[in-house]
Amino acid sequence: MANWRISSFNGALLAAYFIPTWTIIAFKIMISPIHGLYERPSISVALFISDHLQLAGMATVRFAWLLALGRMTVVAFFAIFLVFIARSKIRNSGGCDEALGLALAIGSVIGFASMVMASQVGETAALRLHAAELLMMLGTAIVMLVERPARPPADRHATAGDLSLQQS
Repeated sequence: MANWRISSFNGALLAAYFIPTWTIIAFKIMISPIHGLYERPSISVALFISDHLQLAGMATVRFAWLLALGRMTVVAFFAIFLVFIARSKIRNSGGCDEALGLALAIGSVIGFASMVMASQVGETAALRLHAAELLMMLGTAIVMLVERPARPPADRHATAGDLSLQQS
């Protein structure tokens, strides 16, 4: 744990939440698009589609599948991120940041859109859920932006040697 960057550790915690949660939601939508769309995690999107967009049945099914595809894309990028952080060389060089960044970007767009839709239809429970998920993703994105970039391994050893020379 000594070599872990804060963003990598935070990303692993987010992946532990989003992979099972969003996979279950997406599979429920894939199995039964209308019923899955009207369950609690996606109810605000379903109500917004039916109230404001007034889509036909097949268009609603296509929109539900698109939402499931977006959620599964985020899950896939989180899974790739977990594979990358399993190798210390990739984790220490910051090679896993792109996968985490894409998961956060796509997930934040989905979360923000769902939050806006929940506020438009007056679903406070869904609004709280989407706001909490959005804040988790934005918090990790801010940590990634503020955290210094990973230095190559050669620079770390050179810097440690320079410090020991300066101290003597």
